[in-house]
Amino acid sequence: MTARVSLRDGLGQFCFLVFVAYCMFSSAFMLYFIPETKGKSMVEIMEDFNKLKYKNKIKSIQIQQQAINQLSTCSAVPASIQGASDGKMGKALNDLMQYWRLYLLTLVLGIGGSFQYGMQVSIMSSPAEHIQSFVNQTWLGRYEVPVDDSTNMLIWSFIVSVFSLGGWVGAIHSGSLPVTYGRKKALLFNNIVALVAALLMVFSLMAKSFEMILLGRFLYGYNVGMGLSVHLMYLGESSPKKLRGFLTLTSSIFIGLGKVMGQIVGIKEVMGTDDMWPWLMALSGLPAIIQFVTLLFFPEAPRYLYIDKGDTEGSKKALQWLWQEDDLKMEMDDMEKERESMQGQKSKTVWDVLTSRCVRWQVLALVIPCACVQFCGINAIYFYAFDIFRESGVAEDKMHYLSIGIGATELISISLCSMLIDRAGRKMLMGYGYLLMGVIMSILVVMLSIKDLFSWFPYVNIALIFSVICVYGLGPSGVSMALPADLFLQAWRPSAYVISGSVNWLGLFLIGMFFPYIVDALGQFCFLVFVAYCMFSSAFMLYFIPETKGKSMVEIMEDFNKLNYKNRGTDTEKADFVLETTF
Repeated sequence: MTARVSLRDGLGQFCFLVFVAYCMFSSAFMLYFIPETKGKSMVEIMEDFNKLKYKNKIKSIQIQQQAINQLSTCSAVPASIQGASDGKMGKALNDLMQYWRLYLLTLVLGIGGSFQYGMQVSIMSSPAEHIQSFVNQTWLGRYEVPVDDSTNMLIWSFIVSVFSLGGWVGAIHSGSLPVTYGRKKALLFNNIVALVAALLMVFSLMAKSFEMILLGRFLYGYNVGMGLSVHLMYLGESSPKKLRGFLTLTSSIFIGLGKVMGQIVGIKEVMGTDDMWPWLMALSGLPAIIQFVTLLFFPEAPRYLYIDKGDTEGSKKALQWLWQEDDLKMEMDDMEKERESMQGQKSKTVWDVLTSRCVRWQVLALVIPCACVQFCGINAIYFYAFDIFRESGVAEDKMHYLSIGIGATELISISLCSMLIDRAGRKMLMGYGYLLMGVIMSILVVMLSIKDLFSWFPYVNIALIFSVICVYGLGPSGVSMALPADLFLQAWRPSAYVISGSVNWLGLFLIGMFFPYIVDALGQFCFLVFVAYCMFSSAFMLYFIPETKGKSMVEIMEDFNKLNYKNRGTDTEKADFVLETTF
């Protein structure tokens, strides 16, 4: 009873938005995935669900079953055939369970990687007034005069924006540390950085130093910038190609989970109080401790061991431990082809990636729809959401609860994307996702322009905002994390992630610095800037970029070579690729 009253008091009539998100998710899940059961026997229903459970292996079983059914019409089914069919069904079920260690690695990497990003992005809104009050008190104690409002706001702006600077530095180092010391050791070091930042936050109040908060935010940014890139590298290099899309997309799920968690712990009923804010700011130290301790029990990324270090035996042992599979010939052959394609060269530099013809279109696919995802307008949506909520009658002290609802909606939609990415593919989800975002934001611009015509228009705008967030989670948000892991061979991948991270953090910094001025100048028409980006990215993805779903790294490279060497013959194409990878 208390929970129901608290939810109603916190959100008012907007409490229904929580249930709307659930209803939309359940509707999509039922309509897209679940087969009809009306008028079917239990065996028929089981067969329909087996088509979902064993999608990639059911074809051979279906052929055998059809033969069995045909035989059963005229004679008894031989026991050997029936036993073979049952055996394949059992093997398919075992295959679903064999990767549990890989799933556990995904959880460990997510907790100390992209989860930290989501936490840091959302957690700062709650303690803002407490930190500014602390800055004022510290200033008064030092100089015996209160800080003026402009200086206080400037210090607060530095506290917020220095996070992006740290993220950029971390992204740059993600191209060297994981190559020199390995993915695992780079993450272990990264967790120590987060722990130092957490200690600075805890003792800043005791030391009466807001400079410690600035340094802590910079270190948090470094931790996130490094963690995001290495998280994706480690996971992509440890996953089989049939699971690579789903597992790398979980980084977006952990970002959404981090956002929701940061919003929940930041409310005044939990840790958003004047005496708890240092502990709230230090909370990211806990995931760092968890990852540091648990990651010690996992092996290094198998592809890094085989291709970069030449440790064939160590790579095979890592794969056997993670996949619990002895027959690794196909995976080992695939890594061998990738190593041969490198011509024995070391990891490429950022300049190599930017200037080499053989990865030109991969870089464009990395930067335009993925790294520049900050320019799709999602930050503008979050900014305008609160204005629209105010126009609809939501009290200021209830905004934090609605922000939790927005974060939960994004998390649910990203979770649904994880179910779709290996069915619909990266190209379709991201391409049509950007297209829908552009269309919905265009409608939103019109509705914001005529919002005063009818009293119910603000509620339509709320629905449009939640629609944009759902589409963003279903497509661009998730795929922008999964696609980069598919684009580059081992030698190019670390530097590619440096470029991606640098562009992403620069975009975040530019949006944070200049978006308020854009809003002041253009008002609701600021969305048209993001509409243009979404439409361009949609056309780019759908028209140019090949699908990477279910393909090996070498197969993806061959598809992109058709774009990189479009006007050349096959022989020249091969020769040029060798030249590009051997200078």
